Amino acid sequence: MFVQVIQGKTSNPQALDTALNTWVQDLAPGATGWLGSTSGVTEDGRAIAVVRFDSEDDARRNSNRPEQDQWWSETAKVFDGDATFQDSTDVTVDLQGDPDQAGFVQVMQGQSSDPVRARQLMDQDADKWAAFRPDVLGSVGVGHEDGRYTMVMYFTSEAEARDGERKVPPPELQAQMEEMGKLSVGEPEYFDLKQPTIISP
Repeated sequence: MFVQVIQGKTSNPQALDTALNTWVQDLAPGATGWLGSTSGVTEDGRAIAVVRFDSEDDARRNSNRPEQDQWWSETAKVFDGDATFQDSTDVTVDLQGDPDQAGFVQVMQGQSSDPVRARQLMDQDADKWAAFRPDVLGSVGVGHEDGRYTMVMYFTSEAEARDGERKVPPPELQAQMEEMGKLSVGEPEYFDLKQPTIISP
C-alpha cells in the first residue's frame, strides 16, 4: 500500500470539502488503485488528508493525469499558503470494525525513538485492546523518515472516544502505554476531525 499525507491551513473548510467531493465524482472513476481517503479540518483550520493507493505506481499514474493536475491547481487555492505532501509505503492497517462508519477521527503526528519497538507494542494484545476500547473502529499507521509517523484513529463517536480516554486500562495494557510513551520524541500533534470525510471506492 502507498499513502500520501497532504496537509496545510485553510480558512474555508467548506470549499475544501467541495473540492474533495468533486474529485470523488469526476476523477475517482479513473484513478486506478485508489483505495480511499480520510480528510478533515480541525476547529483551528488545520487541514489534513490521508489518501491510500494500492501501490506507488498507481499513485504516480494518477498524479500524472492532466485532469488531476487541473483539479489540484484549483484545490491548492483553498489553502492559506502552500500545502505539504508526505509519501510512504510503510503502512499498517488495523481493522476492528468499519472505519467508514466512524463519527470521529483523530490524527496523531509525532516521532518515535524506536519505530520497530513501537510497531511491536502496537501489534501486541490486539484482542485485549479491542475489548478495552470498543469505540475504536480501526487505524492506519504511516511511517515517515527519522522515526516520524502519522497515525489515523477511527472512532464510533467523539463522545465515546473521550469516554474511552478516561478509562483505566488493565495492568498489561497500561505497561504497554507507558513504554510507548517513553519512546516518544517530544509531544505529538493531534488533529481532531469532528466532521471527517471518509471515502472509499
